[in-house]
Amino acid sequence: MALLEVEGLSKSFGGVVAVKDLRFSVQEGEILGLIGPNGAGKTTVFNLVTGFLKPDSGRVTFVGDDITGLKPHRICERGMVRTFQICKPFARLTVLENTTIGALMRHSGKKEARKVAQKYIDFLGLSQMVDRPAKDLPIVMQRKVEFARALATEPKLILLDEILAGLNPTEVNEVVALIKQISSAGLTIVIVEHIMRAIMSVSDRILVLHHGEKIAEGKPAEIAQSPEVIDAYLGEKYVL
Repeated sequence: MALLEVEGLSKSFGGVVAVKDLRFSVQEGEILGLIGPNGAGKTTVFNLVTGFLKPDSGRVTFVGDDITGLKPHRICERGMVRTFQICKPFARLTVLENTTIGALMRHSGKKEARKVAQKYIDFLGLSQMVDRPAKDLPIVMQRKVEFARALATEPKLILLDEILAGLNPTEVNEVVALIKQISSAGLTIVIVEHIMRAIMSVSDRILVLHHGEKIAEGKPAEIAQSPEVIDAYLGEKYVL
């Protein structure tokens, strides 16, 4: 059984179809990459799956349960969490306070929640900034804070929406290594990203959207050579 099943998912805004009859699954322990041009519907898919938007039709199943239309916090309680394209830490709170908020999803005691938070702060290399307000951090560190907060909810599945945006090549390599590390520990990941060298290297499988529809799905090597993907998005064959 797949960890996540999306069946016939559709969403329109006025006369604009953002997602149309989308079907895909995510297997436990894999990293699924989601790519496509700007406006392809990638973030809308994340919003539909995680409860920030209600679909016009279709169904989302997580760990065997129908979660279609549930509120985001209820979906998070079940073990699915996401980050955002635009970084959204609690600006005036410290790194520890931001991350502890995530840990409180599973741990009602503040002491235990802080202990869990510190674990992910250390993992993401934020230990030296633990008492600094998020607003004072550079963008790469703010993204790590959001990543830490999401991980502190101790999810089964995490959806990362352009977590590499705005990072330099060294920072991209660092975050990709962290993604691989948490994947090897058993966490299932869906990632939206435009940096091809990153998405191709980190993904077990890639799904490609165009105008809200799936146009291709397969291993990175297959996607890199797909004529449909090259025409709609890549522009040329991608050399792995």
